[in-house]
Amino acid sequence: MAPSAKSEVSVDGIVERVVYNNAENGYVVFEISPSSGADGIVCTGFVPAISAGENVKITGAYVTHPTYGKQLNVISYKKTLPETETGMRQYLASGVIKGVRERTAAKIVSLFGKETFDIMANHPERLTQIKGISLERALTISAEFHEQSYMREAVIFLQKLGVSNNYALKIYKRYKENTIDKITEDPYALADDIFGVGFKLADDIALRAGASPDSPKRVRAALRHSLNKAASDGHVYLPRSVLISRASELLRLPVQCAENGIASMLIDRELWREDLEGEPAIYLNAFYYAENNVAKRIAELNVKRDWTGGSPEDDGLSECQKQAVNAAMTCGALIITGGPGTGKTTIINTIITMFEREGMTIELAAPTGRAAKRAFETTGREAKTIHRLLEIKRVGDNAFTQSFARNKDNPIESDVIIIDESSMVDILLMNSLVSAIAPGTRVVFVGDVDQLPSVGPGNVLKDMIKSGKLPVAQLNEVFRQARESAIVMNAHRINHVQYPILNDRDKDFFFVNAATVSAAADATLDLVSSRLPRFARCDPMRNIQVLTPMKKSPLGVLELNRALQDRLNPRSKDRRERELKMHIFREGDKVMQTKNNYDAVWRSGETEGMGAFNGDMGVIKDIDDDKITVFFDDGRVMEYDDARLDELELAYAITIHKSQGSEYDVVVIPIFGGAPALMNRNLLYTGVTRAKKLVVMVGSANALRDMVDNARESYRYSALGRRLVKMCELFAGEE
Repeated sequence: MAPSAKSEVSVDGIVERVVYNNAENGYVVFEISPSSGADGIVCTGFVPAISAGENVKITGAYVTHPTYGKQLNVISYKKTLPETETGMRQYLASGVIKGVRERTAAKIVSLFGKETFDIMANHPERLTQIKGISLERALTISAEFHEQSYMREAVIFLQKLGVSNNYALKIYKRYKENTIDKITEDPYALADDIFGVGFKLADDIALRAGASPDSPKRVRAALRHSLNKAASDGHVYLPRSVLISRASELLRLPVQCAENGIASMLIDRELWREDLEGEPAIYLNAFYYAENNVAKRIAELNVKRDWTGGSPEDDGLSECQKQAVNAAMTCGALIITGGPGTGKTTIINTIITMFEREGMTIELAAPTGRAAKRAFETTGREAKTIHRLLEIKRVGDNAFTQSFARNKDNPIESDVIIIDESSMVDILLMNSLVSAIAPGTRVVFVGDVDQLPSVGPGNVLKDMIKSGKLPVAQLNEVFRQARESAIVMNAHRINHVQYPILNDRDKDFFFVNAATVSAAADATLDLVSSRLPRFARCDPMRNIQVLTPMKKSPLGVLELNRALQDRLNPRSKDRRERELKMHIFREGDKVMQTKNNYDAVWRSGETEGMGAFNGDMGVIKDIDDDKITVFFDDGRVMEYDDARLDELELAYAITIHKSQGSEYDVVVIPIFGGAPALMNRNLLYTGVTRAKKLVVMVGSANALRDMVDNARESYRYSALGRRLVKMCELFAGEE
């Protein structure tokens, strides 16, 4: 009887054959012949560059695969090169060395015997004694042999530092033969160079490798991490005192260490300091330059434009809408903002028509694929993501760092650029966008300033409006057709600190009371899995989206996704699955991409492209031993190996923050209290405005009213507004 999956065993043996090998992520299926003389064992797991003939010691746990039966799932391993001539010949014949196959392997081992590996490593010129091997080929064989040796040494070195096989392969692929030297010299570089390796993991590796707790490199890494963590929370900079406090807590060292680290990094120009409102602000350089450049470029664009094309002809426009359209004709930079039902789409269509009538070229773009798709559906005109508009490309070997072909030296070729859902644009993306807008181009930013700010750093749309230096068309009138929707009217009520009207039988906005958190969770599951599909005649997978304010708690993303997965896509012998950390991914699951990966390859019919973006949603169609295939909502198909699975999350429930720029037929929002900094009016308004046909809120009516009353918003450290004031005044003075 096979031991349980939790019972670890150790087995020594020789690799007989490799059944499957994914070179990208190191996942292999191989068979070993135990030294004990027992029957062969099939092993599976992450064992980079394993080959037939190698001696291995495997620690793992037996599992039973529904198709392939009993297997040993590798937890850790140690391998050495074969020492016998038979093992050497088998190792080389496996194809581990490019250009060496069975016949060549037999010739090499026959000539050099047990000295074979020494010859290949240290005297490759002697391989030319074999007919058919030139000096060039001999040197290539030697280089390949060394590559395998470097990888083996690096993985063993990293394992001793507590690094998992998966991360070990990621690290090796980044640093290659320099892996050991790089980590010995500066293990904290891992946090900057390799996606998924944050400060804490790099710090664990560094301390195990003997780094001093007060090492200057450790202090600098903690300061960078604190500023990057602040950026992920929306801040463009941190006050010096806040940065010192956060870094000191992370380091568990006196504040003097952080103070000295900041001073040193400022001297080396790794950070930027500027006094803002009497307190020093500390920036990562990229954010400082971005904030300054956005202010400068928008001030340059913010000039009057000539217009001789007349006024809009549509008599259906309100006076406010006509003023907004006229402003778009005569302003170099314009902001159009308003809530649902106020006619933003009508204005966009009218603007496009008027510009096209004058023979002007127009680009329509939005921050995400889902927002661009919505813009296309409402205008009937091609809409691109901002990344596509800027012609994204990867930077170097880092799949998570982007650059753009469109920039100051190669600007976008268009007379007019319209950016929809502008509230979602963060300071770095806005910097790339405005840098690529040529002087003389008109730019129109359209968005709802009352929605949540961007997921990334900055508060760009709100800062631009608050500066008072840019023309703003504020749409306040809700049109008759929109007033028939309780979703639209309740959104405006929430925004004006009025409680929503609930449970009007003829409307599209309902509230389900629940006495406890667990009752609210149960009600949410029942609504999504059975009640709403019957009531709204819709598919719970395609048409219903749960939006929750938080990640943790019984009403958070993690718990709701597990429960909804069990209801909507339960475990079945007909659906394969893959487990990763806290997640189980199953064929048929609804999933979301959670990171920008500019190196990811996708296909759509006969078309291929690159790039997966935070917020992209799709369904898992197929799971193999080595990959998961996802069909995204926009028609793209993408494959994920195990090394990329940490970019995916279940998406039966997502946070309201993640829903920005998207619309869903039916939205379910569970609410039952929480931190006041999170459970505010801004968040509630954003969640409600994601629904097209029906909103159902579940939980506590008191919590709902508390959110309406709570005007508190998470403060973001940003100086774009004051920079815009200065830049616009400077340009006005020059004129």
